[in-house]
Amino acid sequence: MSDPLRLGIAGLGTVGAGVVKIVRQKASLLADRAGRPVVVSAISARTRDKDRGVPLSSYAWEDDPVALATRDDVDVFVELMGGSDGPAKAAVEAALAAGKDVVTANKAMLAHHGQALATLAEENGAVLRFEAAVAGGIPVIKALTESLAGNDIQRVMGVMNGTCNYILTRMEDGGLTYEAAFAEADALGYLEADPTLDVGGIDAGHKLSLLAAIAFGTQVDFDAVELEGIGKVTIDDIRQAADMGFRIKLLGVSRMTGRGLEQSMAPCLVPAASPLGQLAGGTNMVVIEGDQVGQIVMRGAGAGEGPTASAVMGDVMDIARGLRVSTFGRSAGTLAKATPAKATVAAPYYLRMALVDRPGALAKAAQALGEAGVSIHRMRQYDHVDDAAPVLIVTHKTTRPSLDQALAAMMATGVVTHEPVALRIEEV
Repeated sequence: MSDPLRLGIAGLGTVGAGVVKIVRQKASLLADRAGRPVVVSAISARTRDKDRGVPLSSYAWEDDPVALATRDDVDVFVELMGGSDGPAKAAVEAALAAGKDVVTANKAMLAHHGQALATLAEENGAVLRFEAAVAGGIPVIKALTESLAGNDIQRVMGVMNGTCNYILTRMEDGGLTYEAAFAEADALGYLEADPTLDVGGIDAGHKLSLLAAIAFGTQVDFDAVELEGIGKVTIDDIRQAADMGFRIKLLGVSRMTGRGLEQSMAPCLVPAASPLGQLAGGTNMVVIEGDQVGQIVMRGAGAGEGPTASAVMGDVMDIARGLRVSTFGRSAGTLAKATPAKATVAAPYYLRMALVDRPGALAKAAQALGEAGVSIHRMRQYDHVDDAAPVLIVTHKTTRPSLDQALAAMMATGVVTHEPVALRIEEV
């Protein structure tokens, strides 16, 4: 049997400890599948003496992750510290500069520095793998870079933040307000230390930017992702969308158009009977559409010790087997700098508004839509609340610029009590 593949693991939180457990508990299985042993030789974390539920005393310790990344007895540097900059980025750069392969779960670092790191890896004959950075245990990176390499990808979309999906599911199932569901998720430990990373769509936006780079052969451009979180979604939206046969999801959508690369992470409506509409709780789902394969739906746990450590080990095993794949599926030097494009592909929209209680109010709202070229597909009016009439409209397909023009004209009429809620309906 060949020499062992030696890992240096930086970051011993939930995922890092999970990786150590897999290496220890499944040593024979890993060796059989890789054709060589896989071992941990050295580790690093912020604190040394913390009980992490797995024996660590047999491994060399480094206080400095950069020192760990450059040790002679480390073949693969496994970065599980997190953070877009700081020690994580410095250690990954040191490992790649030394010609060592890197496996990371750090979506923020790759979303902001992916092109530079991919270039550094290629310059030094190293590989940079990141299956665990997107959708937890779902092998979506491998699918895009390898299994679907013979396809022109037409669209990538999905629910990529389990916390947001949990909150939206609890709002519907439990009849909870956004604030109550948010507090419940927080009490269960689902939220990041900075909750806006979750509910603001930032975490999911990082993931979408990485998938888009692979799918469309472009440089990662997180700054071009249109971001809108779920904080404005109300229990009324949840109920009324359900009444019309839809569910609301924080949905990432990316596609290449004649105007450029669209990347959007925002609340959308999807048909309740669709795979995305049926997705409940903290589960993730990624949908990929290719010209040869059609539509593929991948569903699974988006976070947690086991699923994320599993994804890390998938990358480690590929390296152990000698598989060398470019970071984003093709040489970094060939990745195009995409022209960012707003989501202009026509789609139906869900509109929720409250009209003042006076004759002709609904007619003026409908006129504003019609003059902007936005036609009404379905409409429902609900019982008056505080002298205002709640109205729900589903439009025929239209573009967002046309809709924005209609909403501005509607507000100018004075018949709308507050800015309407407008959510895209994504066809699945």
